[in-house]
Amino acid sequence: MHTFLTTAFDYADGFLILFFRITGYAFIDYLIGTLVLGFLCVIVGELSISLAIRFNKSYLDSMSREMKEKEQLSMQAYQVGDKDGYKALNKEATDVWGKYFFTMVAYSAGILWPIPFALGWMQTRFQAVEFPLAFPLSLIFGSTVGYTFTFIPLYILARIAFKYLRPRLPYFKGVQQMLDQQSH
Repeated sequence: MHTFLTTAFDYADGFLILFFRITGYAFIDYLIGTLVLGFLCVIVGELSISLAIRFNKSYLDSMSREMKEKEQLSMQAYQVGDKDGYKALNKEATDVWGKYFFTMVAYSAGILWPIPFALGWMQTRFQAVEFPLAFPLSLIFGSTVGYTFTFIPLYILARIAFKYLRPRLPYFKGVQQMLDQQSH
């Protein structure tokens, strides 16, 4: 197992470092490579969440249907004056909604799982690299920052770019259509 992980890391390292050597200008290459790494994190995270949602689609759909049924039944009970029935059905609908909500929150958190691996790889390559900060940022963050400080904003930029690219990317075009259908 150790050999497999070492070999996988070596291949990943050889692939990822290519993006940090594109122009021959160290700082520009660092920014390009970090942006590409952030974009790869976005792609892998989005791919994994979309597969998880597709795999559990029937379960999510059943929770959604149950919420709507309980909501409709509670409204019917309210309209006929059955306050106890209304409260009981409304509580059941709220419980299902909470389960659905927290399931979706868990899926959303799953988007972020590639980031620690990317930062771990960056640590092996850029741990000693420090970027000086100008005033007034130096008052807040200190005189220098490392790779994490640059990765986070570039990851956010990659996530924003992905939002606009998703409807045009082959696999994610279908994911976007699925998301659009669920929101209506």
